[in-house]
Amino acid sequence: MASKTNTKGAPRRTVASERRFAPAVGPAPTTTFKAAVLRKLAKPFKIETLTLDSPRPDEVLVRIVATGVCHTDIAVQHRIGTPLPSILGHEGAGVVERVGAGVRKVRVGDHVVLSFMSCGRCRQCQRGEPAYCEKQGELNFTAAREDGSVSAHGRNGDVRNHFFGQSSFATYALANERNVVKVPKSARLELLGPLGCGVQTGAGAVINSLKVKAGESFACFGTGSVGLSAIMAARIVGATTIIGVDVVDARLRMARKLGATHVINARKREPVAAIKKINSGRGVDYSFDTTGNANVFTHAIEALGMRGIVGYVTGGPKPERKFDARSFMAQGKRIMGILEGDAVPDVFIPYLLELHAQGRFPFDKMVKFYPLREINRAFRDSDRGRTIKPIIRLDV
Repeated sequence: MASKTNTKGAPRRTVASERRFAPAVGPAPTTTFKAAVLRKLAKPFKIETLTLDSPRPDEVLVRIVATGVCHTDIAVQHRIGTPLPSILGHEGAGVVERVGAGVRKVRVGDHVVLSFMSCGRCRQCQRGEPAYCEKQGELNFTAAREDGSVSAHGRNGDVRNHFFGQSSFATYALANERNVVKVPKSARLELLGPLGCGVQTGAGAVINSLKVKAGESFACFGTGSVGLSAIMAARIVGATTIIGVDVVDARLRMARKLGATHVINARKREPVAAIKKINSGRGVDYSFDTTGNANVFTHAIEALGMRGIVGYVTGGPKPERKFDARSFMAQGKRIMGILEGDAVPDVFIPYLLELHAQGRFPFDKMVKFYPLREINRAFRDSDRGRTIKPIIRLDV
């Protein structure tokens, strides 16, 4: 039978055609993916196959290409109380596969780095300080959305998968529009995940938080990925004395390559005396403790000169820290707690990428790649100091 047409020749919309073009009704499509799941504290990750819900209106489905291993991940695996079972990982980089109806920041096919999560509504977020979001603990360490829900499901039940708004030890992550940062497709995507946390923390501590200036002196205690990022940043801003302190000679050699003017092995030399000798008998203008060790923190304070500032970033255990309070006061010294390098990721990550493209911020020198199936080896190598910055590749 010929179809009915209107006077202009267009097909007339019948009840049947209305039904044919109506939106589909039923459950939203899901994505099957693999993830490294932590089910018990201080136990190895297990690779599992799970399903992932479709994005909500403000969410972005990202196919993860690679993700960095941060010491915060190691701390959560062993002692920090993130509810389990959970997928960790918070230095993801990948390709946008699907976006929620309300997302305007990125679109399908964009390359992105995933960073920390913030609410966007509190006083700190409104002031442009998202690292200090009043809900930062809830949004980053519960591995759930703000409303407490999760979006990953397995044969044995739900798995928490919104750690730092991403849970990127997985082939797919469901992030929020707030914590995705678009990056150029010309950049090597598998390298970029650490920019979302560890690298931006170290570099941001120097550039944004401490605001080290040209001609000043800087001592970094701990030359892992955060410390080395700080050393590279100190060179960029023009510090003339840049001292790396560690107990691993290989890391100190890397610190030299990346910008340290002097290095100290604290097992072989008393670090405070060595720092003052290097700096013409004076303490340094800035020190930076990345270690979480109480004795090291004391050294970082004692290494400061008059009006010096020590930056503190570690999220490790809380042993008692002792220092000479009277001398601290009399010399006008200051302690600065730092989260995420005081960075606004949408601004700071592209800035670091431009520095890298210019050859001035070679963070790629400190990475080593591991496939997902070797994630537990990557964690061991990082925890024992064998690898400075492991990156887990999800596309192999």
